[in-house]
Amino acid sequence: MKILTVIGARPQFIKAIALSHAIAGTDGVEEVLLHTGQHYDDNMSDVFFRELGLAQPKYRFNLGGGTHGHMTGQQLAAIEDALVSEKPDVCLVYGDTNSTLAGALAAAKLHIPVAHVEAGLRSFNRRMPEEINRVLSDHAATWLFAPTQTAVDNLAKEGIAGERVQLVGDVMYDVARLVIDDASRQTDILARLGLERGGYAVSTLHRQETTDDPDRLTAILEALTDLAGRMPVVLPLHPRTRKTIEARPDLKNALSALVITDPLGFFDMATLLAGARLAVTDSGGLQKEAFFHKVPCVTVRDETEWVELVDLGWNRLPKAFTRQSIGQSIEDALSASPGRSAEPYGDGKAAVKILESLL
Repeated sequence: MKILTVIGARPQFIKAIALSHAIAGTDGVEEVLLHTGQHYDDNMSDVFFRELGLAQPKYRFNLGGGTHGHMTGQQLAAIEDALVSEKPDVCLVYGDTNSTLAGALAAAKLHIPVAHVEAGLRSFNRRMPEEINRVLSDHAATWLFAPTQTAVDNLAKEGIAGERVQLVGDVMYDVARLVIDDASRQTDILARLGLERGGYAVSTLHRQETTDDPDRLTAILEALTDLAGRMPVVLPLHPRTRKTIEARPDLKNALSALVITDPLGFFDMATLLAGARLAVTDSGGLQKEAFFHKVPCVTVRDETEWVELVDLGWNRLPKAFTRQSIGQSIEDALSASPGRSAEPYGDGKAAVKILESLL
């Protein structure tokens, strides 16, 4: 069996680790990696290949930046050429990026079966590019590997059910266990930043809905500045967010109270998150990673696709995007008792289940 795997963004590099390692250890299965270049900076891309032992892609393009239409269209053409050349048995896509949609569409139009990992997630906000990507990818897919029962239920409501849909758990949990189960993989990031375990917060901000809305971004940064009066707040700065802030002197001043770093590698970020008192993020993946390390989280978005974490009390959404409302959500997260115990994302063996299903 030949599997062509499409990746392009930081979260996908991490998600691909577990399944790529499982494939590498299985006779009779070949994986061809295709990197669209949606994320291309070294600290957003190459560092993950080095740290996590992900094989270098056979195909690597530089198709990041630009509008969503241009990016997706260019990726679609490049992926189609690779699929025609490789003739894989399966095209594997992850998550909800433009690379995901381009891979799913290119394969479906060539009648190559599509496997979508992390299928069935819904924010029910069609203004999010990620929501469009995940919905269309699900409907183009042959096999849909859902991380949670909620995801399975979402697909059923859209008429996608039966053997095509399989509840396998979350591959991100597979990867998180690399750090949870092996303390030797933790780094010295806390010492480098002068932090004490349990005495700081971690934040990440990168979504378009955040960076393109000056009022929203200002409110979030102001709330983080308030929090920084109580504890250090570490903000690894995404290139898109950095560009937006550098164009706004008023926002740039807000960063002076925070501990700013470049984007971090997987093990640095996992170590930093595992020792944090709180996470504040607009990321989808970091919400789960915080939960894996039992760190409370405030998600600065209108909604979340990971509704289980809100129900369990590990995640909170602000009621409004003001400095006061975000600050109140942060205060609630810090003062509340830990969320309820549950394992909604499986047993850490999602990759093995996916590979067995494909075989």
